[in-house]
Amino acid sequence: MRECLITTKGLSREEIVEVLDHAEEIEKDPASYYGSQSGKIIGLLFYEPSTRTRMSFETAIKRLGGDTISMGSVENSSVVKGETLADTIRVVAGYVDAIVLRHPKEGASRMASEFIDVPLINAGDGAGQHPTQTLLDLYTIRKSAKLDGLNIGVMGDLKYGRTVHSLAHSITKFDSQLNFISPEGLQLPDNVKYDLEKSGAEIYEHTDLDEILGTLDILYVTRIQRERFPDEDEYQKVSGKYRINKKTLENAPKHLKIMHPLPRVDEISPEIDKTEHAIYIEQAHNGVVVRMALLDLMLKS
Repeated sequence: MRECLITTKGLSREEIVEVLDHAEEIEKDPASYYGSQSGKIIGLLFYEPSTRTRMSFETAIKRLGGDTISMGSVENSSVVKGETLADTIRVVAGYVDAIVLRHPKEGASRMASEFIDVPLINAGDGAGQHPTQTLLDLYTIRKSAKLDGLNIGVMGDLKYGRTVHSLAHSITKFDSQLNFISPEGLQLPDNVKYDLEKSGAEIYEHTDLDEILGTLDILYVTRIQRERFPDEDEYQKVSGKYRINKKTLENAPKHLKIMHPLPRVDEISPEIDKTEHAIYIEQAHNGVVVRMALLDLMLKS
């Protein structure tokens, strides 16, 4: 496994499968991996709020026998004194065996990785990439179906959704079709489309879910990310544009699985939670075993 994980763009099919296979091994017999990274310390540098990503990384390294240190909230760190990311990352790298970084600026993780010699994992950089979310997404899909031969719909904020960008790049490594459903103004960015088309992928874009719902195996829903919009009026124009409830799914295939990277706001009704379609809570739980696998591979290399 490579030393840093910044983006899914460069991950080969073989590298993705290596992580997923290792996660499956760990899930089958987690006790055999307890203590495998005893004494290792992971630095958690989160410049943006996080619940699932942060807690699952903490759980993952602790189940492997290691521990974490954290700079805490940005407000209580030297960042408020004007310290640069480059200085912070270089100092923390001297304390730990690997770093997990979340930052609001796209490209921050790639820049930070150039200053340090320990492994760095991008836990989300602005509207850029979120590679570990993609790995757990792929693991969830593989557990419920397979990764080849699927018809996958990705719906919601495709412009600012870093989970979408990462997932789209990775799905191109497998023989599955991607359909993008979004309101006007939140379509997939041109640079992401260019990269996907360059890799040989065909781009199918829609504004109406009903057009393709009956053909889908997986529906990946994302929230409209208010915090990414430079203008509140623009957010209000698209807020609540797509909502999934039981009525929405009346004509959906029985085998359709609904995923969501969470947190959700109102795009999926709670009434969907107890249906056989919903796998987004399991998806969140899979973050622990997948991040265990990733850390175990990276810290052994």
